[in-house]
Amino acid sequence: MIDLRYLIVIIQGDLSGMLTILEILRKTTDFFSKKGIPNPRLEAEWIIAHGLGVDRLNLYLQFDRVLTEPEVQKLRAMTVRRGNREPLQYIIGEVDFCDIRLKVDKRALIPRPETEELVTLLTEKELANAPKRILDLGCGTGAIAIALAKNFPDAEVVAIDASPDSLALAKENAALNGLEKRVSFVLSDWFQEVSGLFDCIVSNPPYLTENEWRTAQPEVKDFEPYSALVANQEGLADLANILRRAPAYLTEGGLLIMETGIAHHAELLQLAKTIGYTDTKSLKDDQQRARFFLARK
Repeated sequence: MIDLRYLIVIIQGDLSGMLTILEILRKTTDFFSKKGIPNPRLEAEWIIAHGLGVDRLNLYLQFDRVLTEPEVQKLRAMTVRRGNREPLQYIIGEVDFCDIRLKVDKRALIPRPETEELVTLLTEKELANAPKRILDLGCGTGAIAIALAKNFPDAEVVAIDASPDSLALAKENAALNGLEKRVSFVLSDWFQEVSGLFDCIVSNPPYLTENEWRTAQPEVKDFEPYSALVANQEGLADLANILRRAPAYLTEGGLLIMETGIAHHAELLQLAKTIGYTDTKSLKDDQQRARFFLARK
């Protein structure tokens, strides 16, 4: 737990209560360092910039600005949350993803850089012929579906999730990006409520093992939804389920692409062979880890 007495000291400063942006930045950075927060200076800048409603780089142009007491109180509350290891993205409430802005909160998993790589892989390489219909399985924040709808303006995009809360957040994000008429959202447990055929099925399903979740950073283990992270059978259950069922919903030559755990590809390749996919591919992410599995009907 946070030592509130220590936090009050570092945030309030001297008895006069007169703190400049630079002073509070230094104190917040020091506090985050003591709490083991990665990149403490950068995260302090993001917290302060968001709390004050300014661009992060503009902080450097107003280091001498004296903060009001309400501003200090607001920053103090945000600093407490981050000190408790709540993810920065949940505190700020938004994240950039593939040139779109997304609202994020505890209703869904925070979109990762690897998932941006998946979208780029589709838009710049694997979908040379613009798809007519795209299905996003387990849409979470709606990140993948919304990004693909933006990149393929003539495609019909269907996004499903089993969580009503996640689906509500995804709808909010579609509206935020002016794409609410381009993406259909369906409450469904994987393919349960899905109908029709798709040129591309994409999914970032749960794929962590129980042990991976237990040893994850507090930001992940204590705040992000467990059901969006962990799968049975050493993280393979949902990946295998999607791989088995997808052919019934793919057009001839249609593509299934999934983000996976780095230890799953050998089993997925063998399973895909038994199912009868015409082509399979295992691709690495930017960190050279086996991350993306592709299969064509």
